[in-house]
Amino acid sequence: AARSDQPQLPLRAGRLLAPRLVRTPVPGTPAPTEAPVTDAPASGAPVGWDPEGTVLVTGGTGGLGAAVARHLVTAHGVRDLLLVSRRGPAAEGAGQLTAALEEAGARVTVAACDVADRTAVDALLADIPADRPLRAVVHAAGVLDDGVVHSLTPERLTSVLRPKADAAWHLHQATAELELDAFVLFSSVAGTLGSAGQANYAAGNAFLDALARHRRDRGLPAVSMAWGPWTRGSGMTGELTEADIARMTRAGMPPMTPEQGLALFDTVTGPAGSAPAVLPVRLDLAALRSLGEVPPLFRSLIRTPARRTATAGSAAAPADLTRRLTGLTPAEGQEVLLDLVRGQIATVLGHAGLADVEPTRAFQDLGFDSLTSVELRNRLGALTGVRLPATLLFDYPTPSELVAHLYAKVAPAAADGPESVLAELDKLERSLSGIEAGSEEFGALFDQVAGRLEVLRSKWQSLRTEAGTVPGEKAGDESFDFDSASDEDMFDMLDNELGLS
Repeated sequence: AARSDQPQLPLRAGRLLAPRLVRTPVPGTPAPTEAPVTDAPASGAPVGWDPEGTVLVTGGTGGLGAAVARHLVTAHGVRDLLLVSRRGPAAEGAGQLTAALEEAGARVTVAACDVADRTAVDALLADIPADRPLRAVVHAAGVLDDGVVHSLTPERLTSVLRPKADAAWHLHQATAELELDAFVLFSSVAGTLGSAGQANYAAGNAFLDALARHRRDRGLPAVSMAWGPWTRGSGMTGELTEADIARMTRAGMPPMTPEQGLALFDTVTGPAGSAPAVLPVRLDLAALRSLGEVPPLFRSLIRTPARRTATAGSAAAPADLTRRLTGLTPAEGQEVLLDLVRGQIATVLGHAGLADVEPTRAFQDLGFDSLTSVELRNRLGALTGVRLPATLLFDYPTPSELVAHLYAKVAPAAADGPESVLAELDKLERSLSGIEAGSEEFGALFDQVAGRLEVLRSKWQSLRTEAGTVPGEKAGDESFDFDSASDEDMFDMLDNELGLS
């Protein structure tokens, strides 16, 4: 649909078709495994930054807004800026930002305005001087309030949607009759790909993407830039921890630097123009490929084996866990599972080992939030092959309680009949592998164990003798006498048993 300039979703042969993500080259940014992507090939009108007009930037004193404001002045020659935020001149760093922009030759107005209030927006625009009319809008404001769906109250939804979606709609309505050169919306990749624990934020950004298409359909300028994460200190990512950055990198979407972000900003708003909604994102394709089955939106970017291979691979982890738990007592099995779960916790939180993961400490005290809780849920689901709820860590608030719950779901059925004998032998074999052969007690222990094993062998052999003809033997065959057999007899017997003779 995108390639044929059809923004609709076509229905063909009963299938709903939508455009996939495709690569967009960024001048001067080599990225063999990290590719910025868009949701359609470049098309549409370029953005012009009129040096005689005013550019309004919402969130203009925050991280992303301030970075864009500086860039517009230093790289594009913008001379009149209206920087809007909730606190206006009282916002942290507003004075220093204004001074730096004015030193670079710009006229700067910093205004306190609730852009989600239509009346306030109208009053804001009415104060723009007639000799410096509004020519462009950059809506970079936004608020995060992450949480899984069941925890999102109407108030938490409003706190995120109001400054993002309501403000964008009021700006759209208030400027629809003005001769704008640019209407740039700062969206998020969360609205396109989904983001665990960010349902409210994803919804707000999906609205911005749709608004850009709505405006373009009506002949109005617009582009929605669904950003991937930026490095710390840039806007809403200012509170990122090392663990957050590590999690994003593992997920195949490492944060971009401000320099990379502004280069992408120029690419999207440059002479080549762009589609109404684009995704300026850093992608580590190798990391995405290593996660297993590639999400449908990425399949035109990443070549993977056939789906059946991915499915077989996804079943390997639960099968391996079952093998590890087979033959163990419940206490032993839970101990093994606890180590595996603690390892996953350490990975999610960015710890080097298990020492920092106390089994009886609450997940909240360990440092989990909504996003890390969902990531751990996903990892444990892949490990166990069990569908787990998003509220898993709230329902079972410590690693020990969680392991008890998981073990009840994944514990292999107790072996019965002949299989129980093999299960006990597996357990015995694991016990032998844990013995230190060089210890002082090993000599005496060796003789005791060897004697017990010989007794067991004799008992097992007597059962075979009492059974007479057993499956696989010919009638009339005699039982093998281990005590009197020579080495040659032993090798012949093994060859017969293994079908080698």
